[in-house]
Amino acid sequence: MEPPVITIDGPSASGKGTVASRVAAALGFHYLESGALYRLVALAGGSNPAASAANLEIEFRDGRIFLDKQDVTENMRSEEVSLRASEIAVIPAVRTALLARQRAFRKPPGLVAEGRDMGTVVFPGAVLKVFYSASPEVRAQRRYKQLIDKGNSANLASLSRALEERDQRDATRAVAPLKPAADAVSVDSSGMTIDQVVERVLGLYRERTGGQRST
Repeated sequence: MEPPVITIDGPSASGKGTVASRVAAALGFHYLESGALYRLVALAGGSNPAASAANLEIEFRDGRIFLDKQDVTENMRSEEVSLRASEIAVIPAVRTALLARQRAFRKPPGLVAEGRDMGTVVFPGAVLKVFYSASPEVRAQRRYKQLIDKGNSANLASLSRALEERDQRDATRAVAPLKPAADAVSVDSSGMTIDQVVERVLGLYRERTGGQRST
C-alpha cells in the first residue's frame, strides 16, 4: 500500500499552509507546500517557465527552501513573486512539468500536501481531502498582519483587491481550476483558531483511518 496522503486545498491567504504543516508535524508526516514550487519557477524567471519547472534544482531542508543551492526562503514570499506564480500556474506545460515532482513527495510514513489542486489532480486517491477557506475579508486581514509582522509595508485595500483577482484567476483557469474535490470536506476557518482547525483535520483523519498513522 502507498503511504497515506492528506490534501488541504484552498484559496490564497486562507492559512492552509500553517494548518497543513502543523497537521504534518502532529502525525510525523512529510509536508508539501505545492505553491512553493510555482513561486520558485517564478523566482527563477526566464522566457520558458515550463523548462524551468522541469530543470530547477530545488531542495527543502530544515524549514528553508533552496533554489540552485541558494537560500530563497524569504525572497520567494514577496507579493511580486506570488502574483507571477499565479500567472504561470495557468500554463498547462508548467503544471505538467511539476506534477511528477509533487507526487515524489509521497513517502512513508505519509504526506500532507497543500495547494489548489492537490485533491483534484495531484493526489486524487488521498485518504482525506480538505477544502479549506475563509472569507475574503478575513484572508486579507491575515495577509496584512503577516506582512506587517515581517516588517514589510502593506495596504489592506490593495491586498483585498489582489486576493479577489487571484481567486477569480484560480477559479476560472482552464487547467486544474481551484474547486473542492467531489469527496472533499469543506472547512471554513473564518471563526476558528488555527488550533481548532488543526484538531478538526486530525479528527477527520482519525475517523478515516481508525487512528492509524500510516498504511
